[in-house]
Amino acid sequence: MSATPVPASHPRLRIAARTGAAVLGGYAFTWGFIAACTALAVKLGMDFHDAEFLASALGLLLFLAVFLGTVASRRGALLLWGVLLGGGALLAAAGSLLQASIA
Repeated sequence: MSATPVPASHPRLRIAARTGAAVLGGYAFTWGFIAACTALAVKLGMDFHDAEFLASALGLLLFLAVFLGTVASRRGALLLWGVLLGGGALLAAAGSLLQASIA
């Protein structure tokens, strides 16, 4: 029996898929978060520019956490893409619904 691990097929493709999910999927998820957070803060009475700044500052921290979590995750890249893009779409839809209820 060999003590060395079996090499994965196409490791560069796996790294590229995970990096793409971390960067592009993380961006989509963060964008949805910022949209939802801004709309929620404005709905609660905060000035728009203050809400936008707060959401963007929190979004920067969220992007870092999502990026590092995606790179460190042992899950498959397809699942990561689905979670990040789906979550970003749900957050953006929630922000859009909140924004429509403000007017």
